[in-house]
This record gives sequence, structure tokens and C-alpha cells, in this order.
Amino acid sequence: MALSTTLSQMSIALPTGIDGSSRSMIKVQSISFTEKSWSPLLRLDSKSRSLSVKTRSTICMSLQQASRTKVAVTPLELEDPKETPLNLYRPKEPYTGTIVSVERIVGPQAPGETCHIVIDHDGNVPYWEGQSYGVIPPGENPKKPGAPHNVRLYSIASTRYGDSFDGKTASLCVRRAIYYDPETGKEDPSKAGVCSNFLCNAKPGDKVKITGPSGKVMLLPEDDPKATHIMIATGTGVAPYRGYLRRMFMENVPNFKFDGLAWLFLGVANSDSLLYDEEFAGYLKDYPENFRYDKALSREEKNKKGGKMYVQDKIEEYSDEIFKLLDNGAHIYFCGLKGMMPGIQDTLKRVAEERGESWEQKLTQLRKNKQWHVEVY
Repeated sequence: MALSTTLSQMSIALPTGIDGSSRSMIKVQSISFTEKSWSPLLRLDSKSRSLSVKTRSTICMSLQQASRTKVAVTPLELEDPKETPLNLYRPKEPYTGTIVSVERIVGPQAPGETCHIVIDHDGNVPYWEGQSYGVIPPGENPKKPGAPHNVRLYSIASTRYGDSFDGKTASLCVRRAIYYDPETGKEDPSKAGVCSNFLCNAKPGDKVKITGPSGKVMLLPEDDPKATHIMIATGTGVAPYRGYLRRMFMENVPNFKFDGLAWLFLGVANSDSLLYDEEFAGYLKDYPENFRYDKALSREEKNKKGGKMYVQDKIEEYSDEIFKLLDNGAHIYFCGLKGMMPGIQDTLKRVAEERGESWEQKLTQLRKNKQWHVEVY
């Protein structure tokens, strides 16, 4: 059946920024579709830096197909190593990277500040999704005069290709640690988190000492492209999952295909505290059969008992489905503050008992099958 329609004007969005959101538009006049159509070819002139539009004949795609165009990445040699890159740089001999950008990624009503920080490592500190970098803040360790500060670990929030898709950067998701005096209620700068404040205050061009990469617990298993991955996070614990999801849904990696289910549970205080929400909403729109996204907003939502909605309450809400997926081999991941785990464990234990199962036995089996992945701090 021939498609015959005419558009007097079409807007083409140019994605920019870490979330791929559209910031600028180009308008193309008089586009007509019959059995074939032409699609605009955008060309950037390196001399004039002006954007021109040419036309070419292509087979007409559905809107759904068009919305799923993925980003090419390089170098593909990053797919080759059989062994996980580990501890290429250690605290005594760290690598000096360069800050590319620091961007606040929470709204004005979020309690506290969280920043997305891009670091240029020039391809010298390769990593895999789910690993961490260590950061050594400048200055002297107050507990060890003359010695540098201790290393602080941060989960990497990008794929191995980085936000620029060229394998030369890594991104961190950092919440600024601020201390408030319990008596006065005022901020005490002398007790502020040394590393988080250094990173959140950094400017493009600043140098940063990094170690690693480290960690194998949160690596994304890729042997089964149809696997189910249940990802549970509080706050900045969403960092490794952003890397997973960009690899699954944003990047065009020839030897990596994902046709399973990725299910993200994210717990934060309120809507302004949501991290990378536009990216995740985009995946939900483009890949509804492969991605699910549930949020727990503790200061805006109530659980079934009338209390605050925490991530464990969302897990309980979908517990039957989650347990069935686990029984069928799903991987489950937990990342965030240590305080999240007791409540989650209690919820899972209660649900298991309601199902007539022993949670201890089930947990042992999940660990034995390498389905259980936990990284808390």
C-alpha cells in the first residue's frame, strides 16, 4: 500500500547534551512521501561550520524504526579484551585526567546537589560498564600529614565509550556531601565531603587524579541477549545502570545485541531529584517491550500502608512478577547507600515467606547462579 502524504514543513531536532535532549531545530520545507521517500542528509561544513541539508532517496521507514536510530561508537577494539580491565592505575601512581564538564542534574526542589561529571582520560583508563573509578582529591590528608587524601570510589555512569562515544571519557554521578550541625542546623563547611565538593566545584580543564578501574560485581553479563536485568537503585546508585541502558538502547555496537528486558527501580526524594530521567523516559518510549521504569518518590508518594514510598515498597508492589523472573534466571542488581539493603532484604524475605519459600535458601541459590549483584556504600 503506497503512503501518500505531504508535509509543508518538517523540523529536525539536533541532539545535544548528556541526555540527548533536543536543543536546536532545523526546518525543511515541502517533503512528500509516496512509495519511497527522501530523508534529509545533514552535513556540517568544517570551514564555515554551517549546516546544510541535502536530499537522498531511501526506502520509507516507520516512525518507530526512525526513532530507534542508534549512535555509532569507536574504537570497537574496546570490545576485544577477554579479561576485565582492573587496577591499571593505583593510588601511588594515579592517572591524571582532565575535567571536561560539570553539570548539575537535579531540580531546584531536590534536597542536596548532584552533578554529572565528565572526565577525559584520553583512552588510557579503559573500563567496562558497572566498574568504578577512584578519585584522589587534591590536598593533604589531615589524618596523615604529608600524605595525599585517601581514594574515594565512584561508580562510572557511562559506557566504555563515554558520553562522547569515542572511548576517551568517563562520567561520574556525584552528590555533594554537606554536613549540617545538628544543634544549629547550619552548614559546617569544615566537615563537607572533600572529594565530592572538589568534583562538584571543578571547572573544565581542571586536573583530576584517578585510579582503577575496579570492581567485577556489577559487570553486565552479556552472554544472553534475551536475559532479564532487574536494576534497583537509590540516588546516585543509578550510575552503573545509566551505563547499562546506554549500551542496550543508545549505542550501535555491532557485536552487542540486547533483546531482553531491563527493568529499573529508582528511589529518590522527589521529582526534582530524579537522575537522567529524560534519558530513561526516552528508552521507555522507544523500547516499551524491552524497558520498564518504576520510580519511588519518598516525599511525594505514599505506600499501601500510608507511609513514605521507598524503593522496597515498589519492589513489594511487583514482588510476584519479580520472583517469577528470578526463578527464570533474571539478574538482579542493587546499588546505592548501605541503608537501602536492610529494608529491601526484609521485604524480599517477607514476600518469600508469603509464597511458602525460604528466603535464605533462595538467596543462596541466586548467589550460586551469579544472579545476585550488590554494590553499596
